[in-house]
Amino acid sequence: MTSTLLVVQFILAVLLTISILLQKSSSMGLGAYSGSNDSLFGAKGPGNFLSKATMLLGLVFVLNTLFLGYLYNENRQKSAVDSVKTESLIPATPEANQAPVAPTPALPAAPAVPTTK
Repeated sequence: MTSTLLVVQFILAVLLTISILLQKSSSMGLGAYSGSNDSLFGAKGPGNFLSKATMLLGLVFVLNTLFLGYLYNENRQKSAVDSVKTESLIPATPEANQAPVAPTPALPAAPAVPTTK
């Protein structure tokens, strides 16, 4: 779920950047490359459409960011230790088919230290 929303976030960022750059400004931005948009968007040009599209993309971008933050915070509350299977680490009872372990040889006793009075 989070990976899908992260891909949507990148796509929204690119679309938002393009819609901002296409808007008319003093330097004309990327709108100079789009040619005559009067016939496609009407007599007023793409200004009204692009401003509404930018507002909509910005709103969806912010909502997606908040939802991604919520999901990542939920995942952060979980610990890696929670998913460890404790019954598989240490067996509760020894297995019957294990080879017997050889007894360890007895260690020699340490020499007694004389005490002085």
